[in-house]
Amino acid sequence: MAGFWGRRRREQEELTAQDADLARRAEQALVGADERIRTTADELVFAQAELGESMTADLKAALDAVRTHLREAFQLHQLNHDEIPDTAEELRTRNARIVQLCEWAEDLLDEKTSAIAEQVALVRRSPEIVAQLRTDAESLAARIPHARETVDRLSLRYSDAAMRRVSSSPAEAEQLVTFATHGAEVSERRRAAKQNEEANLALETATEAIRRASAVLDGVEDFEIQALRAESTLAAVVDDSRGDLIAARTAPQTREVQAAVIALESAVNALPPSGTRNDPFTELTALREANTALDEAIATALYRAEHPLPSIEHVQHALDDADRQLGIARPLISGHRGWIGADARTRFAEAERLRVDVAALLPAEETREQALSTARRAGQLAAEALQLAQRDIESARPQDYAGWGGPNQQGGWGGGRRGGGGGDIVSGVLGGLVIGSILDGIFD
Repeated sequence: MAGFWGRRRREQEELTAQDADLARRAEQALVGADERIRTTADELVFAQAELGESMTADLKAALDAVRTHLREAFQLHQLNHDEIPDTAEELRTRNARIVQLCEWAEDLLDEKTSAIAEQVALVRRSPEIVAQLRTDAESLAARIPHARETVDRLSLRYSDAAMRRVSSSPAEAEQLVTFATHGAEVSERRRAAKQNEEANLALETATEAIRRASAVLDGVEDFEIQALRAESTLAAVVDDSRGDLIAARTAPQTREVQAAVIALESAVNALPPSGTRNDPFTELTALREANTALDEAIATALYRAEHPLPSIEHVQHALDDADRQLGIARPLISGHRGWIGADARTRFAEAERLRVDVAALLPAEETREQALSTARRAGQLAAEALQLAQRDIESARPQDYAGWGGPNQQGGWGGGRRGGGGGDIVSGVLGGLVIGSILDGIFD
């Protein structure tokens, strides 16, 4: 007994210590949140001066919301220290709520002030950013004549379809550089007019225009490299395709193989003569697709040669076997529902589902193998369901059962107490339909 009261005393002391710690945390959180509100209010004033009212509206709304909710925290703290006695549970609930409100306030102000800080930094760095934009614009403008020369030179070698990827790139880059330069000027004018939101927007769009212009000019230089690689790869694929066409002569001559050979020959013959303007990208894609199709057709033909397609009659035999197994299992399970367990029922249901699937798979040649395996699986599951159902029936049937109306252990015949075979037979047959309490009433 002493041990019990000692344990209770220790638990009470621990709970008291936890409550005291929570109360200290609540007071510290309240002070911290209140101080954070005052600091953020000062930051908002400076941000409004630099960014304007519209760009600082989110921070102002967050500050108003925090002030509203912190009033609730102060009210709860006041209730904790008024003259009305409070229970430990009431104090605990209020302090937990104070901590929750203060943490929410700190998190919200952190999020909003971080966003404002980025905007303020952009405003303060705007002269530096504008200067860098102008430097980048001059550098990109100097690359545009070289890009035009590259496009003109490549146009003599590659077709119009191939050059469509970069033919307009120099003009596009020039427009983007012009737009970026104009955007930098607009940003400076808006900044001077204290329209910081519009100034930041103009600066962001100008920066994006410079980035896109650089990517467009890089694409012209990359195009020539990629085109040369495509031509080199195309030559290797042509050699590989010619070897595949020779090897295809010894492969099984199925319709798919013959069609793939014709398609690959057409793709090879469609290649333009050497020295003419061409599109190596499109030609390489077409040749690769035809080459891959021939490889797949030959692989399928070789597999089919080693694994002949089962005949419809073969599949039908497996299907007939599944139907026979289902035909035997179905009445047995249906007639002894009260005795059949989950395993037998599950296998029987899956067998019936697979039997339905076979009908959809059977007609097409490409799914005939699947139809055969599905039909076999359906028959196997039906046979397993039959074995499990028979096991369940044997397990549920009384050992002294001699048939309906047969002798029971007391030497009597059917119609006696439920301890005899007759009563158990009926309860097994009707088990899925009639509850046991009714049967008890019948046989008592």
